[in-house]
Amino acid sequence: MRPKPFPAVILLAVFLALAAGHVLLQDKLEAVQAGMVEVPLFEVDPFWPKPLPNHWILGNSIGVGVDSRDHVFIVHRRGALNASNEGNVGPDQPDAECCEAAPNVLEFDPEGNLVGSFGGPGNGYTWPASNHGLQVDPMDNIWIGGNGQGDSHVLKFTRDGRFLMQVGEPGNDIDSSSTTHFARVAKVSFDADGNEAFVADGYGNKRIVVVDADTGAFLRTWGAYGNEPDDADLGRFDPDAPPAQQFRGPVHCAEPSNDGLVYVCDRTSNRIQVFQQDGTYVEEVFIEGRTRSSGSTWEVAFSRDDAQRFMYVADGINRKIHVMDRAALEVLYTFGDGGRQPGQFYGVHSIETDSAGNIYTTETWEGKRVQKFVYMGLGRVERGANRGVLWPTQD
Repeated sequence: MRPKPFPAVILLAVFLALAAGHVLLQDKLEAVQAGMVEVPLFEVDPFWPKPLPNHWILGNSIGVGVDSRDHVFIVHRRGALNASNEGNVGPDQPDAECCEAAPNVLEFDPEGNLVGSFGGPGNGYTWPASNHGLQVDPMDNIWIGGNGQGDSHVLKFTRDGRFLMQVGEPGNDIDSSSTTHFARVAKVSFDADGNEAFVADGYGNKRIVVVDADTGAFLRTWGAYGNEPDDADLGRFDPDAPPAQQFRGPVHCAEPSNDGLVYVCDRTSNRIQVFQQDGTYVEEVFIEGRTRSSGSTWEVAFSRDDAQRFMYVADGINRKIHVMDRAALEVLYTFGDGGRQPGQFYGVHSIETDSAGNIYTTETWEGKRVQKFVYMGLGRVERGANRGVLWPTQD
């Protein structure tokens, strides 16, 4: 008969096994933690905004801005409704009850109530053939661009829709050397004090133009890498070719940060170029760099902390939002997915944040809506993760 093991030997073996398991678990935990990153977290609010009155519906929703009261303004294209089944009110459909295109500009309070509207042709200005982009300046004025044929100007209104100024002469062709007009502007943004307006000019021209926000006077302009702008057609994007030395366009955003930088969306080149506010080139980053078609870098917005630690990039083709470390130009994680349910996207076009850190998006093409993503605080996620649809958690 074999001798039975002493209890002390058994206990020692158990202790050593437990210790080895603890080391392995600790190593695994440390490896997981090393791949985690602290980020802002969000949930979609499926009940924001509240239903529109008067049987109003939206066309291509092509711009969003937030004022000092956290009121959300959007601009959409009334003419982009499907006439056969979306716009049934009028002399051609006298018996139909629904629907009618909402006014071009809608204002919502933080709770999602519609509290104002305006837009369309008026005295003293030319309404764009295809309005594009909306931003609220630090004085709560509304600026609107246009990317239709002959849209070579931008408009400035008070937040209640009173016309203030038209910058640029409408009806002109492409000319990136012009100091009197633009060519199919995507969006207008502003420095921190609101003295200068940065124009993403845009779908026709291939440049950034800085104008005096009070007078509209042209101050300076630049192209990709700070080069003199060139109107040459660069052709379709080739992900294997060297980076283009001019903007391929559309130049879809030019967003100044609090620390004196400007983030420019060169949409179909899938890149964001960073400049000093005088046009000096700093660096660039490519996002979803093999994306074709309409590109990946549609618009950016910043987190509302003083350092603007995070940058959010709307990616219309890939149907997602990229959450980035602004200083490192690193994508930390993404959220969203293709579809028409809350938290999904179909052509996510424009993006903005409010003072509480919430995100608002609008969707073009057949998306035709605005969505709110509620800021849930900071948390840790796996670096580079795609978190999909941010549906509200169940209590």
